[in-house]
Amino acid sequence: MGGWPEARERSAPGRRRGRRSGSSPDPDGPDAVPPAGGPHLEDDPGDPEQVARSICLRALTGAPKTRQQLADLLAKRGIPDDVAEAVLDRFGEVGLIDDAAFARAWVTSRQAGRGLARRALKAELRAKGVDGEVAEEAIALVDDQDEWDAARRLVQRRLPGLRRVDRVTAERRLVGMLARKGYGSGLAGWVVREALDEDRSGDAAGEPGVHEDQGLDAWLP
Repeated sequence: MGGWPEARERSAPGRRRGRRSGSSPDPDGPDAVPPAGGPHLEDDPGDPEQVARSICLRALTGAPKTRQQLADLLAKRGIPDDVAEAVLDRFGEVGLIDDAAFARAWVTSRQAGRGLARRALKAELRAKGVDGEVAEEAIALVDDQDEWDAARRLVQRRLPGLRRVDRVTAERRLVGMLARKGYGSGLAGWVVREALDEDRSGDAAGEPGVHEDQGLDAWLP
């Protein structure tokens, strides 16, 4: 009989641990895990403006965002429109939101890294809520020769994997690839035909460039 209380005390912690591991935390309790991306407005009784600022700062920590992207995020989190407008205005005043700088950086990165043409870059900026005039100014950083050179690089990288297929198939695939990058059919067709002629004839002695008889304007969309 004397050993029973000790056994009961030793087993009690084990039983308590078992109940904790098998139960779900109270969603409103102090140990509850907040939802991904931060609390919704209804979850925080504090100042809505402070909640909005916190949401924007967290969003901007990973990468720059446009004003429209942040506005969409605040609306999704239940922030009133007038509060969102005031917070976004303030973030713009202190330089935390700068759509023009965002657009310039986006164009530079995507054109150099992905070889996108101006048409594709403009569509991407529009999807991110960049104003049309602001987008045009950023896209002006890319000129005709930039597009020509980028298209040639894209084709040259893809050519080795197409040497086992017939010319018609290779040309169709390469033109399709450039079209997905935003290039018009005129420029794409010219670059692809020129690259295939050089590759399949084995003549790679000269440095490819602008055609001697026709300028770039003749082949741009």
